[in-house]
Amino acid sequence: MVGCAQVIHNEPINQPLVGNVAQVEGARDRDGPVSYDDTVIALTFSGGGTRAAAFSYGVLEGFDQTHVQGRAATASLLDRVDFVSGVSGGSVLAAYYGLRKREAMTDFKQRFLLANAEEDLQTNLGLLNIAKGLQGGINDTTAFPRWLDANLFNHATFKDLLSQRGPEVWINASDIYNRTTFIFGRVTFSALCSDLSNYPLSLAVAASAAVPVIFAPVVIQNYTGNCPTPLPNWVERVRHDDDAAPLIRSYADALERYRSGRSNM
Repeated sequence: MVGCAQVIHNEPINQPLVGNVAQVEGARDRDGPVSYDDTVIALTFSGGGTRAAAFSYGVLEGFDQTHVQGRAATASLLDRVDFVSGVSGGSVLAAYYGLRKREAMTDFKQRFLLANAEEDLQTNLGLLNIAKGLQGGINDTTAFPRWLDANLFNHATFKDLLSQRGPEVWINASDIYNRTTFIFGRVTFSALCSDLSNYPLSLAVAASAAVPVIFAPVVIQNYTGNCPTPLPNWVERVRHDDDAAPLIRSYADALERYRSGRSNM
């Protein structure tokens, strides 16, 4: 029976970067920083499945009910968020809020928290699924992104985030080869010489939630070569700074390996 297990296919879909990052990604950089004053509000949504998304949703509701005096008028804290980072279950809300802003609060509960996101997933531990897990993952990289697109994202890509004014959004996953954080963001994709703007939000969120064995890993193609955009200056500086935080230093090392081609994703 084990020999009949279906092989998981998870070919990369990211495309090479053509042109300068700022030219590809659109108008966001021209808009300037989001921050309304000297106070910067950054939120990080942790993992933990639907419960993590529900907790993060409650935090945003609390922000909406809290008003502060700004330069011109009193405003809700929800409208003053500058940065949102999410992982696993928290990445679902991070991406959806980044995409729809305040409108996300009107239907996220119905669309995700009260819905059955596992309806298209295989979760039982029968012999066939155990065999598939050992071969790469019980669930491939299509079912969950397909559900997310149908219920939340409607095939949106990172271009839909980058072309509008709003909070910076990071979707975090794990780079299992370099044993560090993989951030679905402009710096990471630039290091890979890849185009972030056309990458589906649903697949990034699925990668963030891809628990090993239960899900097959999402594969990202590295397009090393004549990259039109250099790595940021801070990457080399952090890599040689013995006092740098281990997490940021390992991320900087991974960026250098992506660019040099010494690491495959």
